This record gives sequence, structure tokens and C-alpha cells, in this order.
Amino acid sequence: MAKGQGASLDRKKLMKDPIMVTTIVVLIAFLTLFILYPLAILLVDSFVGDGKFGVSVFQRIFKIPTFTKAITNTLKVGFIVGLISTVVGLLFAYVEVYLRMNKFVGGLFKVVSLLPVVSPPFVLSLSMIMLFGKAGIITRHLLKIYDNSVYGFWGIVIVQSLTFFPVCYMMLKGLLKNIDPSLEEAARDMGATRFKVFSSVTLPLILPGLGNAFLVTFIESIADFANPMIIGGSYDTLATTIYLQITGAYDKAGAAAMAVVLLTITLLMFAVQKYVLEKKTAATLTGKASRGRMLIEDRSVKIPLTVFCSAVALFVIIMYLCVPIGSLFPTWGYKFFPLTFKWYEQVFTKYKGFKAFKDSFVLSLISAPITALLSMIISYLVVKKKFKAKGFIEAVSMLAMAVPGTVLGVGYIRGFAGGLFHTGILQWFYGSATLLVIVFVVRSLPTGTRSGISALRQIDKSIEESAYDMGANSFQVFMTVTLPLIKDSFLSGLVTSFVRSITAISAIILLVTPQFLLITVQINEFAEKGSYGLACAFATILILITYGSVLLMNLFIKYFGTSKKLQEAE
Repeated sequence: MAKGQGASLDRKKLMKDPIMVTTIVVLIAFLTLFILYPLAILLVDSFVGDGKFGVSVFQRIFKIPTFTKAITNTLKVGFIVGLISTVVGLLFAYVEVYLRMNKFVGGLFKVVSLLPVVSPPFVLSLSMIMLFGKAGIITRHLLKIYDNSVYGFWGIVIVQSLTFFPVCYMMLKGLLKNIDPSLEEAARDMGATRFKVFSSVTLPLILPGLGNAFLVTFIESIADFANPMIIGGSYDTLATTIYLQITGAYDKAGAAAMAVVLLTITLLMFAVQKYVLEKKTAATLTGKASRGRMLIEDRSVKIPLTVFCSAVALFVIIMYLCVPIGSLFPTWGYKFFPLTFKWYEQVFTKYKGFKAFKDSFVLSLISAPITALLSMIISYLVVKKKFKAKGFIEAVSMLAMAVPGTVLGVGYIRGFAGGLFHTGILQWFYGSATLLVIVFVVRSLPTGTRSGISALRQIDKSIEESAYDMGANSFQVFMTVTLPLIKDSFLSGLVTSFVRSITAISAIILLVTPQFLLITVQINEFAEKGSYGLACAFATILILITYGSVLLMNLFIKYFGTSKKLQEAE
């Protein structure tokens, strides 16, 4: 009863705050227009695309052999990649948390966890082709194998596994750190072997977390567009099939129906991951370890695990180093010396490199602060306020995490190419810089929101209430009290958004017009043509830009972070 009265009072108080009400209305309009509306249009197109309401479009696309094969291929790749990434990520996390590592191995792990963040998602596909393709350094020039092909199923699986396993590694590392070591040590004291302790104590505790990591990787894999496009060859996946259906066959209704099929799969996986496994993980591991863990120094455990993980880490680093080195070769696969900067010259003199980097940089720079601020506002409303639309705002802002970029791209084409509901209203929006910025914002919003929610839950409500008591309005409280306390999350979200935007491709490749040149689209175009020198030069400069952004983030957090202030406030 008291809780109900309290919630009622909070809602009445909220309705008397015009700034807060306006913010909520604008947010709901934004989320509806740019997330729900494009997805709703896809559904409508799927059922009325052939002129009458029904399932004729779905019947037609399921009769296309390449599409039905693409579904099987996609699920097969997603399952294998999820399995490999989860196992390798678990081994990396176990080595870091449980074994006494030297600084060199620790350094390798840090580099491996950072590289996928600061590079485009398809860099490893380029490296794979250049090292192991028919004209590859290792296959052709070292092993004298002239007919090796890296294209197809295993090419996609290897590249995606190497790209996504660091995500599992970072997720599982946190889970393993939260296990109380006394549980495992009790089993050891009773005579259990280390393998028995792992299989009977550690593994059951992190099993929901393993499932969570698997599904996150599975979703990333089936939604991936760039890697299958570059290294897939004739092995079709759903993301590439949708792209070719709309750009090659010009079948917009068919592409919309295909996008709905892919979206249905990812939404189902996301629902299981979000509402089942995440809750089980939180319930299993309810807090931090009570004391320090005794690190394993047994050579029979330490040596094989450390050697395996170090070898994988070195291989990944070599794959990434292949890109800047490849950009200096005169002709990849045939002539390697003398090293030359001709591809960098051509990037800027022949292929409008300055425009590509300027467009990508400016659009990403505009979207980053919008995303960071929007994420913090949504987090603030979700954690600190009580109103009926709160669940809607949280669910829709997180929905973008489950929507593959290709699906979102098709949704924006169908939703805005002819204006809202094909009425011509907002038709100018399609093909504009505003559209690209909105796409970047929508794609990065879930990451920033989750970070903001975690930070805000650590802040005592009484700190903000005291500001309200002194006469401050909601805007003043948010800007002068709340935001400074979560500055770390804000700055982190700012740079994460910038990095994600400047390296994005799947959502924008269908939306970018000749008016704009974006780096990732250029890299993809040159890679498809086999111009690996140019692709590597573009990619190297992009990696340097994104790496510089991450360094700036660390400097910002180091010198302007508020961790100490937050602790004092609590």
C-alpha cells in the first residue's frame, strides 16, 4: 500500500515538472520514429509487398533456393562461431584470473582485447586472404601451395571466431573474478583434482554466463555482414543475401521479408539472453569474491594453457599487423619489395581519401556526444524516475542491440525513401547526413545506456533529493549533480560511440549515397575488387584514428574522471 502511494506521489511530482515531461515525450517520439517505425514498416512490407495482404512474399522468398540455404548456413556458422568463441574466451579468462601470468602474456591479452574494438569488423578477413589465399604469403610463397582457398564456411568461421572471442573473454573474466575462491579451495582440501574442481564447482557457477556469452556471440555472428561479404565467396548468409536482394535483384518487398526472418531469429536469441540467462547469471554470482585467490602455479596446468592462449593471441596480433604491413607492399601476392607508400598517396590523390576521412570523422563526431547524452538521459529516467512509459523507453532503447545492421538499413530504406508511410513527409531525410547520424546514434545507444544504468544504480537517491529541496529543477539536478557523478560512464560512452560509428558498415552500406564517402564502405569496396593495397591503406589510417580516440578516452577518464568523488558522495 505504502509503495503504491509512493509511486503515485512520484508520478504526480513528475507531471508537475514540464522539463521532465517534455524530455519523456521527445524520447518516446525519437525511439518510436527511428527504431520501432522502420521495423514496423518491414513487417507491413512483408505482408502487403505484392499488393495484397497475406504471406505471398514469404512464400515467394522461401521458394528461392539461395535464401533457404542462407538460413541454414547462417545458423550453422552462428552455432560453430558461438561455440569456438565461448570456449577460447573461457580459456583466456581462466588463464588471466586463475593462473600466475608473466607481464608479457598479460600484455598480449590486453592487446587482443583492444584490437577488435579499434578496428573495422572485417580487417581479419583481409588478413586471412592475404596470408592464406591463393596468392597468400604463407600458402603460396612459404608453403608453395597454389590452389588454397580461404573462401566459404571455414573462412567465415575462423575470421568471426578470432573477431568475437575477445567479447566472450571480457564477459567471462568478470564472472570468474566474482567466484568466491573458498568454494573451490574447500573442494581441493577434500582431495579433488583441479579438473574435478573446475568441472564440479567452477563450471556450474558460470554455466548461465557461458550461455550468455554463447548467445551474444551467436547474435553477433548471424548479424555480421562485412566478413561473409568479403571472405564468404559463394557461401551465402542471411545478411549478404538481404543486401544482394535489394541491390542486385531490386526486390525491396523480398528483402524486407528476408530481413523480418533474420530479425525474428535475433530477437528470439536476444530475449533468451536478456531475460533468462542474464538473470540466472546475476542470481548465481551475487557479489565479489570475499578474498584474494591463490593463483595456480602447477606447471602441468600453467604451461599448456598459457602456451595455447599465447599462441592464439600472437596469431591474432600477427593477423592485425598484416594490414599495415600489407599497405606498404608494391603488389600484394606478387611483389613485396621495395616497400612503398604509393597506396597511401593514391588514397588521398586518386580516391578522395580526405573526403572519406572527413565525412566519417565529422559524422561520427556529431553522433558521439548525442549518443552519450541520450544514453545518460535514458539511464537517468529508467533508474531514478517512476512513470508508466519507463518500461517502453528501456525496452525500445535496448531493442537496437538485437537488430542486425542490414535489417535496420532495409527498414530505413522502406520507411523513409518515400517519406513517412510513403506520404512524402520527411522524404528529405532519406540520403541525408542526418539519417547517417541517427543510424550511428541508434546503433550505439544500447551500449551507452547499459553503462549509464550500472553507474546510476551506485548513486544514493538522497544526493539528488537534497538538490531538489534547495529549489533546483530536474534539468539543473541532472546537469549539475547526476551527470558529474557519472562522468566516467558519459566519457566512456562518448568515445565508444565514436569508435563504433567510425568503424560501422552493415547498417550504413545500404544508406550511404554518393554525396558522402565513408571509410568502411571504401575499404569494403576495394576489398571486393581485390585491391588489397588500397583497402589496407584505408584500414590502417582508420585503425590509427580509432586507437587515438581510445587513448584520448583513457586520458579523459584519468584526468577528469570522478571515481573518488563518487565514493565520497556515497
